[in-house]
Amino acid sequence: MLDQVNAEAARTNLAPIPMECDAPFLKVTGELPRELNGTLYRNGPNPQFDAPGAHWFVGDGMLHAFHLENGRASYRNRWVRTPKWLAEHDAGRALFGGFGRKLPGASAGTTDDGGVANTNIIFHGGKLLALEEGHLPTEIEPGTLDRLGYCDFNGAIKGPFTAHPKIDPVTGEMVFFGYNAGGPLSPALSFGSVNASGVVTRFDRFDAPYASMVHDFIVTENHLLFPILPITGSMERAMRGKPPYAWEPEKGAYVGVMKRNGTPADLVWFRAESCYVFHVMNAWEEGNRIIADVMQFEEAPLFPHPDGSKTDPQKSRARYCRWTFDLSGNTDRFTQTYLDDLTGEFPRIDDRRAGRANSHGWYACANPDLPMFGALAGIVHVDGKGKRLGHYLLPAGDTISEPVFVERGADAAEGDGWLLSAVWRARENRSDLAVFNAQDVEAGPVALVHLGHRVPDGFHGNWVGAA
Repeated sequence: MLDQVNAEAARTNLAPIPMECDAPFLKVTGELPRELNGTLYRNGPNPQFDAPGAHWFVGDGMLHAFHLENGRASYRNRWVRTPKWLAEHDAGRALFGGFGRKLPGASAGTTDDGGVANTNIIFHGGKLLALEEGHLPTEIEPGTLDRLGYCDFNGAIKGPFTAHPKIDPVTGEMVFFGYNAGGPLSPALSFGSVNASGVVTRFDRFDAPYASMVHDFIVTENHLLFPILPITGSMERAMRGKPPYAWEPEKGAYVGVMKRNGTPADLVWFRAESCYVFHVMNAWEEGNRIIADVMQFEEAPLFPHPDGSKTDPQKSRARYCRWTFDLSGNTDRFTQTYLDDLTGEFPRIDDRRAGRANSHGWYACANPDLPMFGALAGIVHVDGKGKRLGHYLLPAGDTISEPVFVERGADAAEGDGWLLSAVWRARENRSDLAVFNAQDVEAGPVALVHLGHRVPDGFHGNWVGAA
């Protein structure tokens, strides 16, 4: 499986770039909307050194910042200088192979316990935080992208912190969770909340049905939902040199539902056919039901079966799917209904509707006419019922990152704004920042900001408006 990922990196935009740089004046084709004043921050794996056998997921975090102001654009990128990155930089080589595994020659005192901070970057309570689900948040200085240190909110939280916290648009509260809360490859999950001022108001934990890689979770106005899906963690496997995380569909799919003001004792567990979900678009309540829109895989990609055999590539693609939970007590099953057959990932909404019913959503999609699985090459715009409102595909070979929505202004209607996404130009081997009218993606970008180098395929980003 690792050989497959590394071979794919050699012919796509997964391979890391070897440099940090500043580009103060970037060429723009088209016209950047004057309302776009702020910075798009993106995060993703960019290994400083090639580590034998290391999964792409565990590469060093690199931040990419596109600053837009009055129709102009600039760019800066920096590695997140974690203790692991600094130790390897001083050594001039890789010291870790991922998931804490030391390589031969690494000294006893060398550690990567602080993680790689490579998955997401958010702004909350006056802090810019680089996130990676195995460890605490890493605070970043917004202008320089310097690492300021770990953020445990004055000692109020400990252990892993999700890369996908949810910020309530009404209260400003940030709700979070962490898996492996009882130690590596354990079934314990922690969860809590941080108010709009950056103060932790809750921190608790519970045991899930089994140890699972829980990348994302679900928050509505009044409920928390914790998906426990069968990419399973096993310390026993890891100690035998087998995959620490593996696809075990026989474990089944569970989702724990709890009131936001409830306790772990109140958790109600729902069951469904085995599947995997990395990312949730949004969720909301309708009477006694909870509706959640997710990007669902029939079989997990990138992770093998416990014996090392690969999952079925035909089933290892995500599609837009709706989960429905009946809270009236009539059943402990939840339904899974696919809303589209396109391969897609990285769903986003107008975040002002987070946890409430939304009328607009977007996700990156694959080109169905191209043979290369997993190359996200377009954007789909959907309404609140899953119907396509627009569909845009890049030229053959080019790929696109997660589309980030930016509203036109604080009082703009839902969906009135732009989508910002990094695009890799395969023939030129460099990247653009593409700006789309969010309600007319089929028209293509209204503006392109041109870089002279690649922004490697990464994970997530967010817009931070100018103060």
